Amino acid sequence: MSFRVPGRGLGKMKLESAQSPLDQEEAEEAEDRQLLQPEAWRAYMERRTALREFLTADLSPHLLRRHHGRMELLQKCSFHIEILPKHLALGDQNPLVLPSTMLQLIDPWKFQRMKKVGTAQTKIQLLLLGDLLEQLDRGRAELGALLESPDPRPFLAGWGLVARRLAELSAVMDSFLAMMVPGRLHMKHRLVSDIGATKIPHIRLMLSTKMPVMFDRKGSVAHQDWASLRWFVTIQPAAPEQFELRFKLLDPRTQQESTQ
Repeated sequence: MSFRVPGRGLGKMKLESAQSPLDQEEAEEAEDRQLLQPEAWRAYMERRTALREFLTADLSPHLLRRHHGRMELLQKCSFHIEILPKHLALGDQNPLVLPSTMLQLIDPWKFQRMKKVGTAQTKIQLLLLGDLLEQLDRGRAELGALLESPDPRPFLAGWGLVARRLAELSAVMDSFLAMMVPGRLHMKHRLVSDIGATKIPHIRLMLSTKMPVMFDRKGSVAHQDWASLRWFVTIQPAAPEQFELRFKLLDPRTQQESTQ
């Protein structure tokens, strides 16, 4: 079986297939422009540009992926309480500036209670961070779908809601960034018992983060009868630390190996 394609039709097919995505976008933009008056069209383009800049700068996919990575790292971290004098500058890790008498004045029972309070506050903070990050993900998906809408008229008609949504997402991002930094613990009871005439020192409790030890898959090598394993810490501590490594054979072959 054979058939002929007229030359004129073939030329038309070639022209249509050669049209670039940019030409197609310009054609769609020209069609949209015909739906609006010149002033409305300018307002549409300005607001569309503002929305696109927000999604590519303040709420970009790369930024959200980085925040998700930070959240995953925080969930693997360990947290501890620092007892500091109120006059000590924030972030000063020098233990010599903390008088030993201050530790002696702290009630052990109250301190154990404060550790439970700190654990609860840490869990709540991590849950709130996860919720804020979900709000940012949903907000970007909603605004991205609106940006891809082919009809400019609903976009202009609902711009008031869009502007309000942009302000809400900016506030959510500010709250998320502020909560990413561990801060002061909220306590209702004093750690120092009533000691009569002795002057009670002014202290504060800070929640500090300790980065987890991560297994280095790329730097580790395993062979038939030996292995070289590596671990790393994402943020190196100010002072060198020692770690203990424990292992267990999953498939012992001898009695001696089973007891290791």
